[in-house]
Formats: sequence, C-alpha cells, structure tokens
Amino acid sequence: MGIAERKLKEKQEMHKRILNGARKIFLEKGYEKTSMRNIAAEISYSQGSLYFYYKDKSEIFHELHKEGFRLLLTQLKVLDKVADPFERLKASGRIFIQFAQENKDYYNLMFIVDEPVKDALSEGFQIAEEAISYMKGMVQECQQKGRFADMDTEYFTFLIISVVHGICALFCKHRNTSFVGKTDEELMANGYESFVALLEKS
Repeated sequence: MGIAERKLKEKQEMHKRILNGARKIFLEKGYEKTSMRNIAAEISYSQGSLYFYYKDKSEIFHELHKEGFRLLLTQLKVLDKVADPFERLKASGRIFIQFAQENKDYYNLMFIVDEPVKDALSEGFQIAEEAISYMKGMVQECQQKGRFADMDTEYFTFLIISVVHGICALFCKHRNTSFVGKTDEELMANGYESFVALLEKS
C-alpha cells in the first residue's frame, strides 16, 4: 500500500470512528447537550484535531442523518423490480419497520433526536426529501392504476409515513409495554398488516 492510499484509509477510519462516537453521544445527550468536546472525549481524541474532519457538531449530525437515509433508501430500492406499485407500497412499509428494528440508533437519529433546523433544504436533509419523494412516487403510481384515486397524493403519503413511523417510534422509544403479552415483533408486524388490510379495502 502506497503512502497516499494509507493516508486515505487512515482518514476514512478516523471519519468512521468520529461518527460512531458521535452517534452514541447524540443518543445519550440529545442534540443540544452534545458538543465537539464530549464527542472528542468519547473517542479519546483532541477537540482541536476533530475540526480537521468536521467544522461543527451540526455537520457530524447531518452526516449521520445522511448515512441512515442512504441505508434506508438502498433497502427500499430493492423493491424497484416489483412491477405492481401497490405490492411495492405495502412491502415498503415492512422494509421501513425492519430497518427500525435492525438499526434503532440510526432510526432515532433520523426521526426522533431533535435538531434546530435552520434550512430544511440544506444538504444534510436533501436525502430525507428523496426518501419522501420515493414514497410519494409509489402512491402516484397506485393512483394511476386506479387505487386511492380520490385521495390527495401529498396528504395520503403523509398518512402512510405517519402510520409506519408511529409503529417504529413506539418500538424505538420502548412505548409498547402497555400491550401485555405481546412482543414488539408481534405488535409491529400485526399492527402494520391491519393497516395494510384497510388499504386493500380502499
């Protein structure tokens, strides 16, 4: 391995180390109480050196945000080969739920940890817009095939995302304990399939 390759690998490894440490701190402390100082302390690195990689905690947060959405979109786009848009739409909810179950840390950072949003269309959130557009595109395809024809596309997309997000958020924040005798997996799977049954009747 040459010098340039070694330096690039070291830089990539450092980025990964910073993001892993920051993810833990953001989840433990929330956005407001997270600082470059305690991120640096988490990975046993100097605060000053951290600025060689990221200009501030907002940039780190946005990078984690984008990582999560890139992972989610990659999984959703596996469905592109499914010809029927309604089958694709139903399957997308199952993938969304599976993503939350397998990537709870990412899900919390993407959808639950608060951050003061100065510009909703900034680079850090453009990929979130892409995920929403992807869902909306499936709804539009369903409408073109005659389903949900009397529904407003934007509002109906919002409804679907809200239902699926509600299922995932209750899981991620451990709010399912009131349903005695039911596991998280049972509640999430059967709750979503009940919603699907309503969609199939519409």
